[in-house]
Amino acid sequence: MGHQARKAVNLSLDEGLVSQARELKINLSRAAEDGIAKAIKAERERLWRIENAEAIRLENEYVEKHGLPLAKYRQF
Repeated sequence: MGHQARKAVNLSLDEGLVSQARELKINLSRAAEDGIAKAIKAERERLWRIENAEAIRLENEYVEKHGLPLAKYRQF
């Protein structure tokens, strides 16, 4: 995550997770950031798929009917 500006926030976390993380010397802030970053990435990908579903469907339909464009030039 680097040296971005940091913002203090209050989080409510499962006590068992906090206890285990502390025992294992896991940095809770970093772990939370990593989890939030993964959640953001997953949600952006999900939204992208929804926004582009029609284009993807049309492309797949074209390939089903006509095969892959330039397929005759493939070396594999």
